[in-house]
Amino acid sequence: MKLVFRGIAAIAVALIAYLALWPVPVEPVAWSAPEDAGYVRAFAANNRLTALEFIDLDGRSGPEDADVGPDGLVYAATHEGEIIRIENDGNITSFAQTAGRPLGIEFGAEGTLYVADAYRGLLAIDRAGVVTLLTDAADDGSPILYADDLDVTADGVVYFTDASTRFGAEASGGTLAASVLDLVEHSANGRVLKYDPVTGETAVFSSGLTFANGLALNESEDEVFVVETGDYRIWRFPLDGRSGEVILDNLPGFPDNINPGSDGTFWVGLVSPRNAIMDSLSEAPFWRRMIMRLPDALRPAPTRYGFVLRVTENGEVIETLQDPSGAYALTTGAVTLPDGRVVVTSLTEPRLGILSE
Repeated sequence: MKLVFRGIAAIAVALIAYLALWPVPVEPVAWSAPEDAGYVRAFAANNRLTALEFIDLDGRSGPEDADVGPDGLVYAATHEGEIIRIENDGNITSFAQTAGRPLGIEFGAEGTLYVADAYRGLLAIDRAGVVTLLTDAADDGSPILYADDLDVTADGVVYFTDASTRFGAEASGGTLAASVLDLVEHSANGRVLKYDPVTGETAVFSSGLTFANGLALNESEDEVFVVETGDYRIWRFPLDGRSGEVILDNLPGFPDNINPGSDGTFWVGLVSPRNAIMDSLSEAPFWRRMIMRLPDALRPAPTRYGFVLRVTENGEVIETLQDPSGAYALTTGAVTLPDGRVVVTSLTEPRLGILSE
């Protein structure tokens, strides 16, 4: 019996030593998470997303962002590296292959499709589907490790986010894995970049963001709106260099993409509700580091819950579309179609959602 107890004690000591000392890739920073009020008031739960109709992606998955092309058709980015096109009859055709992980996509005024590819950087795709790398590093020499979302001005200047300069999407095992590492560490290393098509320069427009995610210009193209996923908020930055301001704070979930809606409003996706455990450990770096030593099955994971909201330029929440059942989940955002329907995108789903009412 003594040998058994000694064996158990040795295992316990080894386990404690592992949980306390085993190297992990994150160096968590203490921060103070705002109190989560949950889905109340403007965010009160509803089931409007349960009315979604779906377009099956024929074996593809993760339509993270979508846009309407100059031909009036819907284009979407997929986990497999493809940019797909949805024909008028509902069939799916392949428009281009980036050989990476395309996330945010946006058509420019001249019909070029600009792509924030998490593995490759900023890309441009012409009408024939030919892919060109525009930039994979900032002018200071720092590599773009996690290009996430973008928007383009009428004269072709591209603003885009580099979500994490610490955890590359490809090097970390994928976009979701890299985002988890960055959010757990919370070292505010994300940034917004500006690509000038005339000079070919890639300047740092803003930095110090905790997982810089969705990005969209306003209609007058004098401000850019940026989602800061790690701090549950949305920023507005004037393009003339003045200081930015937070327009919407303490969201009840992890915000992802932001896309123009109608009448100057924006659609924002909440990819998952907030995690109470991680919020409670915001000021406890040691325990967050310990969590990263647990098996994947024991770590906090995204909760399946469909949620997109529409906000004004001043951060007023106009409406929310939700599905508490999570039938269509990890919702990244939405795009309004010319006929008034709304396309709802997802980080992981094998289909694209369409809301007709």
